[in-house]
Amino acid sequence: MTETGRLAEAHLPYGTGWRPTLGGDLDALSAVPPRDRALVLLRRHLGQIQGQVQAEFEAGRLAGLAAARTLAEAMDGLIAAIHRYSLAVTAPAPGMPADGFCLAATGGYGRGVLAPFSDIDLLFLSDNPLDQHGRRAVEFMLYLLWDLGVKVGHATRSVEECIEDARTDLTVQTALLDHRFLGGDRSTYARFADRFAEARAEWGMGQFLAAKRLERGARHKRYGDSPYLVEPHIKEGRGGLRDLQTMYWFAKYAFNVDKMWQLVGPDSPGGGLLTAQEARAFRRAWSFLWSVRFHLHYVTGRAEERLTFDLQPVVGARMGYTRHGKQDGVERFMKHLFLTAREVVRLKRLLEPAIERATLGAPALQPVGDKALAAAGLAMAEGQILFAPGYDVAADPAVMLRLVRAARDRAVEVHPLALRALIRNARYAARLRHEMAQEAGAAALFLDILTGKQSARWLRTLNEAGIISRLIPDWARIVGLMQFDTYHVFTVEEHTIEAIGVLNAMERGELKDVAPVASELIGQIQSRRALYVALLLHDIAKGRGGDHSELGAGIAQELCPKLGLSPEETETVSWLVLNHLLVSQTAFKRDIDDPKTILDLAEVVQSPERLRLLLVLTVADMRAVGPKVWNGWKATLLREIYWRVAEVLAGGLSVPERDVRVARAKEAAAALLADWSAADRERFLSRGYPGYWLSFDPETHARHAGLMREVERTGAPLTVRTEVLESRAVTEVTVYTADHPGLFSRIAGALAVAGASIVDARIHTMTNGMALDTFWVQDAAGGALDAPHRLARLAVVIEQALSGRLRLAEEIRKVRREPARLRAVTVPPRVVIDNHASNTHTVIEVNGRDRPGLLHDVTQAISEQGVQIASAHVTTYGVRAVDVFYVKDLFGLKLDNGRKVEGLRSAVLAALTPSPAPSGAEAAPA
Repeated sequence: MTETGRLAEAHLPYGTGWRPTLGGDLDALSAVPPRDRALVLLRRHLGQIQGQVQAEFEAGRLAGLAAARTLAEAMDGLIAAIHRYSLAVTAPAPGMPADGFCLAATGGYGRGVLAPFSDIDLLFLSDNPLDQHGRRAVEFMLYLLWDLGVKVGHATRSVEECIEDARTDLTVQTALLDHRFLGGDRSTYARFADRFAEARAEWGMGQFLAAKRLERGARHKRYGDSPYLVEPHIKEGRGGLRDLQTMYWFAKYAFNVDKMWQLVGPDSPGGGLLTAQEARAFRRAWSFLWSVRFHLHYVTGRAEERLTFDLQPVVGARMGYTRHGKQDGVERFMKHLFLTAREVVRLKRLLEPAIERATLGAPALQPVGDKALAAAGLAMAEGQILFAPGYDVAADPAVMLRLVRAARDRAVEVHPLALRALIRNARYAARLRHEMAQEAGAAALFLDILTGKQSARWLRTLNEAGIISRLIPDWARIVGLMQFDTYHVFTVEEHTIEAIGVLNAMERGELKDVAPVASELIGQIQSRRALYVALLLHDIAKGRGGDHSELGAGIAQELCPKLGLSPEETETVSWLVLNHLLVSQTAFKRDIDDPKTILDLAEVVQSPERLRLLLVLTVADMRAVGPKVWNGWKATLLREIYWRVAEVLAGGLSVPERDVRVARAKEAAAALLADWSAADRERFLSRGYPGYWLSFDPETHARHAGLMREVERTGAPLTVRTEVLESRAVTEVTVYTADHPGLFSRIAGALAVAGASIVDARIHTMTNGMALDTFWVQDAAGGALDAPHRLARLAVVIEQALSGRLRLAEEIRKVRREPARLRAVTVPPRVVIDNHASNTHTVIEVNGRDRPGLLHDVTQAISEQGVQIASAHVTTYGVRAVDVFYVKDLFGLKLDNGRKVEGLRSAVLAALTPSPAPSGAEAAPA
């Protein structure tokens, strides 16, 4: 059997030859029983169809595409029987020929495929508009289908109405493209089919192509313009079923083919637009995506098309994906899905331009003469760049990189035929990998593309063509790799390309407002090539188990010389990959007002150039994670930590002796209180311990001074003040009240009840026994709370919580709800207690699943162990919370008792997974 024949056989409706084994319910309809009896028979038959197809599919005896076709054919029998029964029950239209009315399937059902909970699209077709009796027959049939619970999309049109509606409505035109006869008069159907074919020829392929491309662009914008979103829409997202269907529609419209294998071979329409291998790729993608879709429908019991986090493990397990080595089954399943989506994108680039040129009669390419391009094996045609006619890409695979570089340098698009050639010849790029170390040309070309203008755009082209994976085998391991969490929006390789795009934007000056320091520093960096290569490789070792930073640093040591980097650049890249999380982890998990934090970071960084590189890389990495990750507060922390470490590296006085820093802070605060009496000023300056003076700027000290003086004058037992800090995208909440155990915990719980998310906190007990606790909070969208009614509610809820009028445990339980799709993401609880990170405090790092009131539960557990909290640093990564506390014991010392430390660890671990407290269990504060 020929290759084409084997492909044709593979496209038979039933790969297993299985069909439903059904009873004779439909035969009983021929006797025209009463409607109630007919409904019972039809409902039983429909249940048999659905049950048997589901059983065969879930047992693995039917793949997704075969199941879709089986279900569609089984429904054909049901629909045809209902049609005949409806015509028998309703009186024929007087004077109307019996052959003037037929039933056709359209849309997906017309293609002969059907998902378990999808609509069935029906067309009631006649030569002339139906009269009263014809409409009665249609109405009877539709009500029967609705009573069966079948979702029906329907239209009643004459032949000419179909043509006119299709002329003006792309949706109708597309649905009718998949027409299929079901019952009634075949001559009416034949007239429609001929008339519709004539109309399509009249309208032309050009209008259909243009309209469907616009439609596809709008759909991608709505459902996801990247095929690598971690919660993909299987049907409508980029690289999904609808994109495959769009290519099928193009082929159908152009050549009236029903299967992609019909485009294989020199005698096929268009002269062989696909190879046998590409047709098989279509088949694999169709079948895999249909399998996923069937599982989604069966798992959810509805027409669910988005593969959310809660469904991914279930569908992956049902499809047989289990843990393999270091990779979970769900990650293996999602990687297969993303690789399939990428294959769909590649197939689109292969087929569409070929169909367009074959149908629209594009003129023969006449390359524009250009000696420089000709010498590189390239040419210009139609204002776009492509390979020179007849050039042997397989013999000179470096020409693929030259083509991309030339398109960049000349600011032109890559010709669709060149994209097609890139994809078909990508495998030859593997030869460049073996020659890279010796052939400086190929390495220099890739490095030039990586570090040139708009490099993210051109890297994405190379990645979609599959060329980067051939050049760098380690890259192939992260293509389509997702991390099963709610923090990362993209797969690993797409995140990496996004990060490089952020670097491009910084160099163009487009991020001056959101990342001013990094935007300024990138122009000062001398190791620019090292920065770009480090960003390319920073996540290259993810998915292998172990520390991906350490593993990635080793890969960098091996790969960089092959790319043509010097030993110095190689060392810099390796160091950056090893430490690419250092600045963000320090900024978000450590007290940057603690001198040791800054000194420890400076000791690792050691040079201003490395500090600049690390900050810029950190900003690019964070902004590329997802749109909700970056905010003004994080930008502020990164900026502050940069300047403090920079001063240390420059030999400045950013970390002088503690007493000197305290004295300077007091002097600055006193200068802002110059209009106060000397007594009032000295009273305030004596209130704070050294830690207080080192935690705030002079303006904040002055605000606190005014607050304290007002409280002394009024005698208020509790004062709550809020300050919106737009530049930091946070709201500062200051609570001044008598100190007592558990105060921090209660305030944290109150803020959770009020809908505020805490991002940082400072806790200070003043010399007069009053607590001055400061919280920086954001709303759910990562911005400052600035609405007056929300700010007022913050103060009210805090007062109610501290007075005991608010049952915190009960109120927190009310807000502990999260979308079901997120519940499948597990976060193992972890508590790390560190006595080395600070000279004066014990540092507790808590990792757990985020939830409203988590900070309240954890800090309550810490306080109950007799431990004082000095500061808290709160960070969330999707559903993962990483909270860090600087603590001391009741004597103001570090925790150095082993039993005490283990007791604390156990208490905090228990708080991370609390059991619901009974109503009213929480007592009022002492």
